Amino acid sequence: MSYAPDAVPDNTPSGLKAWLTDQLRRIANELNAPKHLDVLHVEPARIYNGLVVVADGTDWNPGAGLGIYARVAGAWVKL
Repeated sequence: MSYAPDAVPDNTPSGLKAWLTDQLRRIANELNAPKHLDVLHVEPARIYNGLVVVADGTDWNPGAGLGIYARVAGAWVKL
């Protein structure tokens, strides 16, 4: 997900209303867009609890082959 707000306009309240409406529409589009996870061939460089990835199971096999894994309590858990 990627959203960065535009600059707040320095004009009339009606301009502010249009700006806010546009920002909320952009946020909604990001939240409702289909999500995509790339298949990884190596373990990610930055690992933290809660990270969810897809391992290819060959070049990088966190334990149970191809699949979706989550980092839980310092270990990869296949979902």
